[in-house]
Amino acid sequence: MDTRTYLNYWAELYKTDMLTNIMPFWLRYGVDKEHGGIYTCVARNGELMDSTKSVWFQGRFAFTCCYAYNNIEARPEWLEAAKSTLDFIEEHCFDRNGRMYFEVAADGTPLRMRRYVFSESFAAIAMAEYAIATGDKSYAEKALKIFKDMRRFLQTPGILEPKYLPTVQAQGHSITMILINVASRIKKVIDDPELDEQIDTSLHALKNYFIHPEFKALLETVGPKGEFIDTINGRTINPGHCIETAWFLLDVAMDRNQDKDIIDLALTIFNWSWEWGWDPQYGGIINFRDCKNLPPQDYSQDMKFWWPQTEAIIASLYAYKITKDPKYLQKHRQISEWTYAHFPDPQYGEWFGYLHRDGSVAQPAKGNLFKGPFHIPRMMTKGYTLCKEILTEL
Repeated sequence: MDTRTYLNYWAELYKTDMLTNIMPFWLRYGVDKEHGGIYTCVARNGELMDSTKSVWFQGRFAFTCCYAYNNIEARPEWLEAAKSTLDFIEEHCFDRNGRMYFEVAADGTPLRMRRYVFSESFAAIAMAEYAIATGDKSYAEKALKIFKDMRRFLQTPGILEPKYLPTVQAQGHSITMILINVASRIKKVIDDPELDEQIDTSLHALKNYFIHPEFKALLETVGPKGEFIDTINGRTINPGHCIETAWFLLDVAMDRNQDKDIIDLALTIFNWSWEWGWDPQYGGIINFRDCKNLPPQDYSQDMKFWWPQTEAIIASLYAYKITKDPKYLQKHRQISEWTYAHFPDPQYGEWFGYLHRDGSVAQPAKGNLFKGPFHIPRMMTKGYTLCKEILTEL
């Protein structure tokens, strides 16, 4: 199959899967027509298992709908679902101090607050994408306010409960990488000095703290100045997170006139993380590795979750777009063929989320508080746009 035929094949598959499978599944089984917002705790056949609502998935779903609306097809039902979910967020998901809950009941009654600001991050990108879809600049302003609140929460001692006692000084990769994406998405619709300031801060941290060339790895947890922490947590590599970071950086590089230093950083992270993550025995991206090749602690360390595969699909395609190096298109073929052979459910639609290392299904539910309509449809939307962009360059 030549490159043009290959890219047309995947572009059409991503679009068709979104239009006929992924979005219809969640519009049918997830959307709460009574209270607004979305349920994600659904069984294999879409049956509701738990009416608890994941707050970060309210933002994730609203973003998914708007992102697809803006880049695949302007379907009114997607925009309607996004608006219903954004209304639910604004009415029920913030406390009086502007922090967002982690879980709420079906009617929006607060259930749980966590020390993270990930709920805020997804609400912010949802507001920004809705502003692009509708032209309503008030949602861009809302996105920017949430972003600035996130930074204030993170920078003000005492607002967020620390992960460790003062005896352990550490910083995590997750919030560093997600802030790059949040700032980048908001910059598509509104500009503010804090957005570039945050991107630059995160870039500095990645280059100087989290990247450890001695292991050819981006570590999940390091000391305040990047010190290597020789513990199980300190040695953890999360290949999926690292690969996701790589394509977030490629987004920044494109926004900054194809900044070569950022591209080189992104490709280094992707190349290293692929080597750590790809399972040469069974295929697919594995969950966790130890940078010293010691046994990881996490019970799911050798499983194959849905989302690292989708991030690898995006990153490999993005790397090919920028470099035109056929090795990245080969990686895209590897991960895509393995993913599509194991995750989609041909009987009930959507994808399984949790596989054993050999690719067999560990549990068949289509969603919970952590899996829902985000990584898969985001991959399809981003994959579709990347394929189309590459085709115009051939």
